[in-house]
Amino acid sequence: MNHLDISFEESPWERWLNGVQPGQRISAAHLLTMLEAEQEDAMDDALQLIENGGIELDVSDLPQNVVSGDAAVRLRQEMQMAKDGLRPENLGENDPLRLFLEEVAAAPSLGDEVLLAQQAAQGSEKAMEQLTNLGLRQVVQLAREYVGQGVLLLDLIQEGSLGLWRAICDYRDGEDYAAVRDHWIRLYMAKAIVQQAHANGLGQKLRIAMEDYRAVDERLLSDLGRNPTLEEIAQELHISQEETDTIRRMLENTRRMEKVHPEEEASEESAEDEQAVENTALFQMRQRIADLLCDLPEQDQQLLTLRFGLEGGLPMSVEDTGRKLGLTAQEVVAREGAALAKLREKT
Repeated sequence: MNHLDISFEESPWERWLNGVQPGQRISAAHLLTMLEAEQEDAMDDALQLIENGGIELDVSDLPQNVVSGDAAVRLRQEMQMAKDGLRPENLGENDPLRLFLEEVAAAPSLGDEVLLAQQAAQGSEKAMEQLTNLGLRQVVQLAREYVGQGVLLLDLIQEGSLGLWRAICDYRDGEDYAAVRDHWIRLYMAKAIVQQAHANGLGQKLRIAMEDYRAVDERLLSDLGRNPTLEEIAQELHISQEETDTIRRMLENTRRMEKVHPEEEASEESAEDEQAVENTALFQMRQRIADLLCDLPEQDQQLLTLRFGLEGGLPMSVEDTGRKLGLTAQEVVAREGAALAKLREKT
């Protein structure tokens, strides 16, 4: 009797997530761009892997307020409220968020959460109820950090409440209850933000934005003979410096995430893409500089390595390079110019 051998090859995002260690933080932007062309249920599967693997989901590199219409108006209002401390009186009398915040404020705020968590782990329903009431204050507090990222505050609080309940149910005696609680609250809020962003097609928009950034960065580097500033890139992209910096951080996070599986062999398609990159003026310029660095003082070698991203990272700004090397921005510019002048003499 013949047996049908059916095997399923892991997708790139599955290989990536399966290689992430528990407690490690991953970029939501990278997750979205990896899954933007996948089937609808792929995001649910990915988030389940993240949840089961104890992985932290970082949404800080996602653009804020990416919705439109009435939701955008409400998000801006909530962002201002979060800055002001989420005072209920700033909302309408019958606003559901105001009613919830007033209810939480009126709930008991005292209790030994560690003791209650131990009792809950032993099956005490009363302790679980008390932990829930005490934990809602923390849910509201943590929700303030995620305001403006595409999900309304009350929805964030509801998701965080589910995370709180998950923490209470999963807690085991001897664990750090506060750490367990905050992990699940944050994860459930982050999952809601990523799901909303995925539904809005943000992954494709981010991929296009990063491709545009790379193209402008490479062209300006070739034209100027130096790393372009954030302002120069923003002008070419016709967006604000803040938006440009968000894209830059997404690129940095994506580059770090791609190093999770350095041992994987590149596909023929990715190999062709890498060859195309190597033919750009950006690569050629960096390669020439790298070949000549050995003739420079060690600090100048470090400076040019950081400024041109010669060790595989993205080029650093003047300010970041200065902080890394303990130099002022003016000193970085001066030393870079002098070092490049020495290299030109040798060519």
